[in-house]
Amino acid sequence: MSQLRFKVVDEAFNRKADPVSIPAERPEKYYGCQVFNRQKMFEYLPAKTYDALVSAIDNKQPLPREVADSVAEGMKRWAIDNGARHYTHWFQPLTETTAEKHDSFIEHDGKGGVVEKFTGKLLVQQEPDASSFPNGGIRNTFEARGYSAWDISSPAFILGNTLCIPTIFISYTGESLDYKTPLLRALNAVDEAATAVAQYFDPEVKHVRSYLGWEQEYFLVDEALYSARPDLMLTGRTLMGHESAKNQQLEDHYFGAIPSRVEAFMLDLEIECHKLGIPAKTRHNEVAPNQFELAPVFEETNLANDHNVLLMSLIAEVARRHHFRVLLHEKPFAGINGSGKHNNWSLGTDKGVLLFSPGKTKRDNMQFITFVVNVMAAVYRHNGLLKASIMSATNAHRLGANEAPPAIISIFTGSMLSDILDTIENSTNDQLADLANKERLDLNVSQIPEITLDTTDRNRTSPFAFTGNRFEFRAVGSSANCASAMIALNAAVAQQLKQFKGKVDARLEAGETLTHALLEEIRALIKESKPIHFDGNGYSEEWKAEAQRRGLDCETSVPLIFDAYLRPESVEMFKEAGVFSKVELEARNEVKWEMYTKKIQIEARVLGDLAINHIIPVATRYQSILLDNVTKVKSLFPAEKGEKIAAADLVTIEKISDHMRVIKDEVAKMVDARRVANKITDEREKAIAYHDTVVPCMDVIRYHIDKLELSVDNEMWPLPKYRELLFIR
Repeated sequence: MSQLRFKVVDEAFNRKADPVSIPAERPEKYYGCQVFNRQKMFEYLPAKTYDALVSAIDNKQPLPREVADSVAEGMKRWAIDNGARHYTHWFQPLTETTAEKHDSFIEHDGKGGVVEKFTGKLLVQQEPDASSFPNGGIRNTFEARGYSAWDISSPAFILGNTLCIPTIFISYTGESLDYKTPLLRALNAVDEAATAVAQYFDPEVKHVRSYLGWEQEYFLVDEALYSARPDLMLTGRTLMGHESAKNQQLEDHYFGAIPSRVEAFMLDLEIECHKLGIPAKTRHNEVAPNQFELAPVFEETNLANDHNVLLMSLIAEVARRHHFRVLLHEKPFAGINGSGKHNNWSLGTDKGVLLFSPGKTKRDNMQFITFVVNVMAAVYRHNGLLKASIMSATNAHRLGANEAPPAIISIFTGSMLSDILDTIENSTNDQLADLANKERLDLNVSQIPEITLDTTDRNRTSPFAFTGNRFEFRAVGSSANCASAMIALNAAVAQQLKQFKGKVDARLEAGETLTHALLEEIRALIKESKPIHFDGNGYSEEWKAEAQRRGLDCETSVPLIFDAYLRPESVEMFKEAGVFSKVELEARNEVKWEMYTKKIQIEARVLGDLAINHIIPVATRYQSILLDNVTKVKSLFPAEKGEKIAAADLVTIEKISDHMRVIKDEVAKMVDARRVANKITDEREKAIAYHDTVVPCMDVIRYHIDKLELSVDNEMWPLPKYRELLFIR
């Protein structure tokens, strides 16, 4: 096995950058060439069909079936003209991946041949088998069917030779079985609630859109090294491995020069992204060795989420072309940065006004403060739910370590916004003085002038930070579907805005002025949400104790964190927003607990196999070599001198024996714990059992294997080490 290790290390070390086929045209010429966007619609659809489809998209209205037939014909012609021979309804089940079933365009022509045909019925709706997708008991075994239905707001695209049609996925009885359905519901809810509040400041506002800019972090590992690590292949992370003497402590990798082989991969990926309409813009080295980031231009949340899910499959395919394997696991390597997917979220009106951006007039700034404070209140009231929305078996390894935010939701505002909120809270009237300068704010409320915010003071330990004209939800994990966090956040904000408007309207009906009514409710929200506001060090033990005193959710057990979805206030919020029924929430939690159990179960099996069949035999062989050496030394030298020479080897032999004994004992204990847990039928209780009894064994096993790695002869160690995985380009 050690010979294989050195062979793959040598292969990875000597691999050169592969050439990339760069289009002759500039990006604007081929951008979106594989997307049925409005330009392609205009070209391939009759004028009336084009107008009807665009109107339905812009006004969020259903598409008439007769129009769907015309759209399907035009979409088919475009797809075939661009090399597609099949079509699929592309959806996002609760597996955290995408799903698709391919059908060709052919139909019988009645004469023994076939014709290429695609109807509106096939475009709008299909009935894929729902039996194999996670459903949390929401459907009976005999009701295997599910429905997928076209989301007209997300354009179809060609991937490979297949026309992909973004769709929702629901059960036979109508409950959502995917991420897109509740996301669309949450976006509609925040649109309605935010529009009603925005009309206080501009009655002409018709819609408020939710925007998302994600930052996808990932690791790259050479494919040869990846193949030599069964834990990476089967779980996405290293279940063992002592940290390298040099890792990220010099911070030399962050924003450093991109290695040529990686840059070739990045260029290839960007070209593929641009063809598919994914506006990839930023690329750079991240803090950890072999860790990188890709970030796009902001888009509407639904489309941005589709693009991120598409990217996660695309990046894996492109990586293989360059003999890499991409790791999207939140913590593939211990002791260095994990990978997140920061969700930069904002709201904007159909008039082009960003609601979290300070303006130049008192009306604009009153609007800005209104929306910022309502977001803070929503995050405070549902901080446990927001934590549950980003939690998983994989993200639990990342949170609270190596620059990742802690698993306690708090909001960082920065000194400038903090000063503004404090001034408003403590003000007793509706009059304002001018802002003195950027550093000193004299705020006094009804005459809010231009607000200049310094956004450079960004607290890297904050899971939810205000960063100038948006909020950055930094706790989202790199492998997650952004929709999970966006569903909870947009729904919570929708409920909060709706309640805020109700209270303001009641004050207006009582004869108060709009300014006074808004400010009184804003002051109340600032005071209420104070516990969520924290600009300090989120890693400190003092903050954990303080957060507990403030009443924030400080739970650390992943299965118990998921309970937040079923708290009465969460159930009521989702119901009020029209996002989830209680049945859907219960089903989704069943899926979450089941997925947690399965991921830990797989990791435990892999770790047990590697420990007993790979590590222990190698350690035993090395121990035998040392024992043989001790015997020979003692036979060659006088007793006292022989004992002295052999002393170091004897210490090592004893250490190896101790580590192997603990590993064997803990593997047996872990197997027994799994057997006991597997007999539990309740998914929540089973997940808790895996968390409480299996995971601790895995931690102990890893500790002792990592110690063996430092003791056993390097040439005998069977698996590529961290210094080999992380520092070969």
